[in-house]
Amino acid sequence: MHVLTASFVDSFAKFWNDYQSLIHIVLIAVGALVLRSVLLASVKRVVRGVVTGVRGKNKANDSDESPLAKARVVQRTRTIGSVLGNFITWGISLVAVIMVLGELGVAVGGLIAGAGIIGAALGFGAQSLVRDLISGLFIVFEDQFGVGDSVDVGEASGVVETVGLRVTQIRDVQGTLWYVRNGEIVRVGNQSQGWSRVVLDVAIDAEANIEKATAAIELAAKNLAKHPTHKHDLMGQAEVWGVQDFDGDQIVIRIAQQVSPKTIDSVTRELRAEILSALSKAKVQLASGRQSIFVNTSK
Repeated sequence: MHVLTASFVDSFAKFWNDYQSLIHIVLIAVGALVLRSVLLASVKRVVRGVVTGVRGKNKANDSDESPLAKARVVQRTRTIGSVLGNFITWGISLVAVIMVLGELGVAVGGLIAGAGIIGAALGFGAQSLVRDLISGLFIVFEDQFGVGDSVDVGEASGVVETVGLRVTQIRDVQGTLWYVRNGEIVRVGNQSQGWSRVVLDVAIDAEANIEKATAAIELAAKNLAKHPTHKHDLMGQAEVWGVQDFDGDQIVIRIAQQVSPKTIDSVTRELRAEILSALSKAKVQLASGRQSIFVNTSK
């Protein structure tokens, strides 16, 4: 028995000495695969939990959140999960390759230095791509905008359809789909976060009664607050700020109404209709928009 044990130990020691590097390489590869699988499974589980939680919310307790807002949360969560997944895969792969090369006797320090030089050259050549990816990460993590938001990014404005790490897709009011590189976005106007404000300038005839016109505009705002479709979109009461501008042909009265996000266009159209109706009933003349020109023909 002792002889068999001693023989097994000697055989194992000889096998270990002969194939030590190969065994280490196999263990490194297996360990990297197992660690990657565990971390990716954890990320997917978290993403799936967030997505399930968003989609499974009780509508009675989530009446203020639209389907587009939910889609925005889902997409942002999946984007972050995809970024983390890629980071995990590349990070573990890089570490595993370095460890394998070390087992093979390769001078890892020299390779790292050379890779740093090559990486710097590639980074300099692809700096616009790197800028796009970094900007996309900040857009996602900072929640600057998301799917369904109405935004103005300079050259393009409209509704966001997709937020990617490199490119954002925006559909404008004419239906054109704009592909905007994230690195080229230097400023964003988001009309869908928090609240929006309808601001209307009503131009009435210069000889119209201002008090009568103001009362008609206030009545139009009250009628809008009772509208079955739009009354839930309003936030607070409308404010008639008074005379905004005037000249010889017209007087401009400004009214402002705070509304919930994404309803500014529909509320604006309905408020215009209510104001036109109220001014017509009050017999307040709108400005004609035409300027009178007097020509002296006397000689």
